[in-house]
Parts: sequence; structure tokens; C-alpha cells
Amino acid sequence: MVLKELCALRGVSGNEHEVRDFLLEKVRKTADEVRVDRMGNVLALKKADRADAPTILLDAHMDEVGMIVVGVNDNGLLSYDTVGGIDSRVVVSKHVCVGEKAVPGVIGAKAIHLQTAAERETVLGHSDLYIDIGAKDKAQAEELVQPGDYVSFDSDYVEFGDGYVKARALDDRVGCMTLLRILENRYDVNVVCAFTCQEEIGLNGALAARFGVECDAAVVMEGTSANDLGCVEDHQKVCSLKKGVAVSFMDNSALHDRQLFARMLEIGREAGIPCQVKNRVAGGNDAGPIRSSREAVATVVLSVPCRNIHSPSSVAAFEDMDAQYALTDAFLRQAANCPTHRS
Repeated sequence: MVLKELCALRGVSGNEHEVRDFLLEKVRKTADEVRVDRMGNVLALKKADRADAPTILLDAHMDEVGMIVVGVNDNGLLSYDTVGGIDSRVVVSKHVCVGEKAVPGVIGAKAIHLQTAAERETVLGHSDLYIDIGAKDKAQAEELVQPGDYVSFDSDYVEFGDGYVKARALDDRVGCMTLLRILENRYDVNVVCAFTCQEEIGLNGALAARFGVECDAAVVMEGTSANDLGCVEDHQKVCSLKKGVAVSFMDNSALHDRQLFARMLEIGREAGIPCQVKNRVAGGNDAGPIRSSREAVATVVLSVPCRNIHSPSSVAAFEDMDAQYALTDAFLRQAANCPTHRS
């Protein structure tokens, strides 16, 4: 399955070359035109038969959260900083790969037996943690890694239960998979699929990609926090697994086009595609720079709910991924008649 291949690739923000090379190999077989811009985004065009057809931009980001080495200590342990938003509570004792050689390591902390009562009452920050690569001292560690080396989670892709998958980088390799599926089709509109870089550190790739693409509307494919575990009240859930693709009306980066938002839900109801409204306004995504760049454009976001997002063990449901694809496909098949104006 292509998702398994995508999640196996290391692509921390700013170091997406493995993912980019994989996607280029795939899209060159299906797209009419393919290019890589100076930022490192992959832009793939599927042309309509009509010369006057509108153009729809589809976006999914290639990168994932991770870490970067900031220092090699005398004892051979590595200090690191995060690349993207990572809760320090999810990284202790996790396996990682460091640098281009994928040097194996483990993130460690002071043993609980040695922590003071006060320390046990607080969450250890990233500055309190370290990466152990098994080096006996600084000199031996520096033979393998250097400050500036990227660090990615080392976590297996596992399908389990009733249609679930556990993997790292589901945010947003699920969106990349959806775009690959879309490029296998042809529509009455021009479709530009933008596989963007550096989303997790400020939406940088989408900003550059949008300046290189003239379009009439944009749909962003994302993975989003579900917050549906445990005794969470319904009104506190962002969205839920196995209830379909989550359609957003707003996040911290953009107010999305109201007509496109309503139309997506209408298409879902008419076609029997499972949809849900994302209930919380949180986070940001590529829709922000896409919507506001150039002369502005109508946008909407379609997200696959993920548990444990930005961790080595994100969980998502295949049926929600299928719903993301199905709704995007249905929208494109009638996009010439959908609202594409600026609100």
C-alpha cells in the first residue's frame, strides 16, 4: 500500500528529499506537467480537455514533525530541539534515527527513581531530555552525527483492529496519498496538486507554491487532532475517527470560504460520503497562506482525524481516508459549478 511506503520515508521539515523523490516518481506517471519549485514543493498538473476550464489547487504537505541535533555533550549524549510542535511527554524512551546515516538512538530522561518529588509533579521539557546513540564520549559521537543533523521518529507502520493504522507521519502522508489517487483521474477542471514542504514550521512551502499557481479555488488535505479518546465530552472532541472526513470552517490560519464549506457538506450528503464538521478552532495549515496570497482565493480544508498526532504512534482509520478522497473526487467532478469566488 502506498501509505505504508509514504510513512516509511523520513521527511522532517526542511529535509523532505526522500518524500519528494518518491512522489516525483509517482506523479510523473500520471500528471501532464510536473515541476519542483525553488522552495522544494512538487507541483503536478492534470489538464482538463477544455481550454477555458477553471483551475483547482489541491494541497497536502510532505513534511513531518521531528527534531534536530543542537549539541554533542562530553558524555556522548545529544541535545536536541524540536522541528514543529511536539509534546515532550510523547518522546521519552522512543526510538529515533539521527542524520543521513539514520544512526539509531533512544530519547532518554533521568530515571524516575532519581527524580525529586517536585520533578515527578512536572512534565520534563525537551531541554531536560537527550538522545542516546550508544557513544562512549563526545569524540565517538561526533564520528557519527553533528549539530544540524535531523532526527526522525523510528516507528513501524502497523495495521490493526477494525480498519485502523498506527504510524508516524500520518500527518500529512494521508493527504499525499489522496493527491496521488486524484492524479489517476481526469476532470473537467484543471487540477494542480501541490505537495508542499515546511508546513510544520510555519506553512512556508504553501506560501511559495501559491505564488507560482494561478487558481480559482483551493482544497487543502490535512490530518487533524481527533481528541476523541477517554472520557471526553462530545463538545470537546475536535472530530472522531470513523465518522468521515472533517470539513473545517475556520482555524488559526484562515477563515475558510463559507460557500465552499457548505457545498462540501452538501456534496457529502448527496453522495453518501461520510463527513463531519471540525468542532474546534485550533492549529493552522496551508490554507492560510494559500487563501491570502496573490489576489486571494476561496479555500476549504478536508482533514482525516488522527489520534496521537505529532507523535511516533499516530492512529487513523482507513475509511476516513477513503472519505477524504471520495469527497475531493466528487467536488472536482462538479467544480465548474461550485463557488470559486473570493468571499
